[in-house]
Amino acid sequence: MDKIKFRSERCKGCGLCVIACPKDVLKIGAELNRAGYPVIEITDMESCTSCTFCAEICPDVVISVFKKMGDKKGGK
Repeated sequence: MDKIKFRSERCKGCGLCVIACPKDVLKIGAELNRAGYPVIEITDMESCTSCTFCAEICPDVVISVFKKMGDKKGGK
């Protein structure tokens, strides 16, 4: 299962998610969506920690982040 999914047709290629990612797993790709904007690419899905920083900063609500059931950060 993917940890991150993009609604690429809504992406404007602003790059805020790329800057926000602490693991550097996102980059602005060469592919363009129908509106002519570059679409974000995931370079290393395995290194993604599902921190949600990318989704939180996205002004166009393009990114969905998923975690496996039972994954807890800093919890018991």
